[in-house]
Order: sequence, then structure tokens, then C-alpha cells
Amino acid sequence: MSSEAITSSEYIRHHLQNLTCSLQQGHFHCAHTAAEAKAMGFWAFNVDTLLVSFVLGTVFLFFFSRVAKSPAPGVPSGMQNFVEWVIEFIDNSVRGSFSAKNNLVAPLALTVFMWIFLMNFMDLIPIDWVPMLAAKLGVGHFKVVSTTDPNATFGMSISVFFIVLYYSIKMKGLGGFAAELTLQPFGKFGLPANIFLEGVNLIAKPVSLSLRLFGNMYAGEMIFILIAIMGGTWAGFTLVNATLFGSQILLSLGWGIFHILIITLQAFIFMTLTIVYLDMAHQEHH
Repeated sequence: MSSEAITSSEYIRHHLQNLTCSLQQGHFHCAHTAAEAKAMGFWAFNVDTLLVSFVLGTVFLFFFSRVAKSPAPGVPSGMQNFVEWVIEFIDNSVRGSFSAKNNLVAPLALTVFMWIFLMNFMDLIPIDWVPMLAAKLGVGHFKVVSTTDPNATFGMSISVFFIVLYYSIKMKGLGGFAAELTLQPFGKFGLPANIFLEGVNLIAKPVSLSLRLFGNMYAGEMIFILIAIMGGTWAGFTLVNATLFGSQILLSLGWGIFHILIITLQAFIFMTLTIVYLDMAHQEHH
């Protein structure tokens, strides 16, 4: 962030703008404003979202694979206890929501839960730390919470959607899957209504998955930004600086503690719906 005074609107826009870049005329160019990012079109990509999500995914794979390959004999370490607890939690969730047999579902559920949880957890980093560090490195914008970017949430939900489609066709056959879309719920005489209702139901799955996660995390990020703006506004009242600064700390701490529940719940909901959708894909309707 610049040391010059900025308005509240500029502060909000700065924190909500991704580091958007694209290849233009053989040169790698990054947008400085939202208008420039929009002008880059479809082939632009958000470098911060890609980088943070990749690093967090690598961290997850590194620690979980390390524990899995060399479990400590005797008394387990804290990391091993944590990994075992998470795996047991995921295993119980899969057993409770998935009635068929598929060895892909539990690893997929574990990956979805931990990856989204880690991306959500970045929202607990103080709101100005990463932008200040990015500014020192010469980067104008850098969003550290990947799940506040709809490109990330839609990317994950569409991936889950394609897996659901794959198993729907694999388990029921192309004819059985087509029959579900055309013959339910009103039978062969309600074909147009069936296609409309089942088509909407099918498309709503990835849309609801992505927008639910994005909406909740975006709203949480906005509240942190508004608390930071309140602190900056209060700083002008010199006689009560200490009290108002303390109030800002309490607000941030209170929302941060409550936000721990939100980031965990959103990862859990995304994982649970993924399991449920895959269970539905394995069920044959007669």
C-alpha cells in the first residue's frame, strides 16, 4: 500500500483486487486497476490465486504424505495425531454419507476439505500484512485468500461436477443417465418439464457449491476490511486513541475467533456436498 492517504473506497478496492496478469504482444503484463484487468479478457489469470492455492496444496501434500510414509513408533507426534484425527473424521463422514463402494471418494473428500480449509485459513492473517509485503516487493495487488476469488471456487466446483458426471455415466450407462434427465419426475409424458427440472437441478450443483463458498468467504473478508477502516478512522481522535484502538483489537479478535468456525464449516459443507453428489451418482433410480 502507498504511504499517501487514500479514501475508504480506494482501500476496499485495493484489498479486493487480484493480481491479474496476461501475455500481451509477447510481454507479461499485470493490471494496475480493475479496468485494466477487465480489459485483459478471458485469457487473463489471477497470479495470486494460483500461487497461494498451489503453495497451500503443496503444504498439505507434504505434511500428510510425510506422516503417512513414516509414522512415529510409540507415542505419536503432534502432527501425526492431527493427521490421524483428520483422516478419521473424513472416514466417518464418508461412511455416513456414501453408501456405495469407491476408493476415490475418501481421498477426494480429504483433499477437498484440507485444501479449502487452508485457503480459508489465510483469511485470519491481518488484513494489511500481505499487501504491505507485496508493496515492498513492487507488487501492487495481492489477495491471499484464494476462496474470495470466484475463479478458484468455480474451478473446484466444476472439477467435482465433471467427476460426478463421469460416475453417473459409468455406473448407470449413458442411457440410464439420459433416462434420469428425461423421465423423472413426471415420466415419459412430461418430457419437456423433466428435462427442464432435472437440467436446472444438475447445473445448480456446481453453481451452488462455488457461490456458497465464495459468498461466505468474500463477506468475511469484507468485515475484516471494514474493521480495519474503522480503526483508521478512529485514529484521528487523539484523545481516545488508546480506547478506540483497543476496541478495534477486540472487534478483530472477536470476529477472528468466530471466523474460525466459518472457515471450517465452509470446508466441511463443500466436502459433504461432494460426497453426497457422488453418492447420488452411484445410485440407480428405477
